[in-house]
Amino acid sequence: MDIEIKKSTKPVNYSDAMKELEARLKLVSENEGKELIWILEHEPVFTAGSSFSENDILDKSINFKKTNRGGKITYHGPGQLIFYFVIDLRNKKKDIRKFISIIENTVIDTLKQFKIKSHADRKNIGIWINNKGKLEKVAAIGVRVSKWIAYHGFSLNINNNLDPYNKIIPCGISDKGVTNLKKISKTNFEKIDEVLIRKFISNLKNLIV
Repeated sequence: MDIEIKKSTKPVNYSDAMKELEARLKLVSENEGKELIWILEHEPVFTAGSSFSENDILDKSINFKKTNRGGKITYHGPGQLIFYFVIDLRNKKKDIRKFISIIENTVIDTLKQFKIKSHADRKNIGIWINNKGKLEKVAAIGVRVSKWIAYHGFSLNINNNLDPYNKIIPCGISDKGVTNLKKISKTNFEKIDEVLIRKFISNLKNLIV
């Protein structure tokens, strides 16, 4: 697979990132650009997906960006790894559920390599960790598919500030918590982006026709 790997070293403005993703989507759809994996952090921002509800906003003073990805409202900020992609499914198995499973397995397999046990939940999309009986989300997934090209991606909480999540009902789920990897383990996660990229590309091979 000929996928461009891009890594941004400084936090990226959310709107600027969306413009770049949409531009790459157009190029890929016209067969004029490579598929993309883009690793970055965002400047602090709340984003609302296509199924968000105003009831999920607890602090009505916050500003948020509406986006065309799937899912509800969440928070992005420094210390959180954002894994964006533009992946062409036209020449692969056109199976959205399997594609979501590939994302889930990418995160689960990566965390397993760092000796952290996690799991997916069919009812509550994302990756979860059982913290002494309480389920806490460590990764959020939001994907959009346009003419069988999948884009947007997932976020993985590493050492981000969790306080902003108190201003919303993250992903519309009120009875579960949010955590980050540094609260769970003292492991060095500096190279986790490389593991995620490797696992994602490997898992994508399951979609090759």
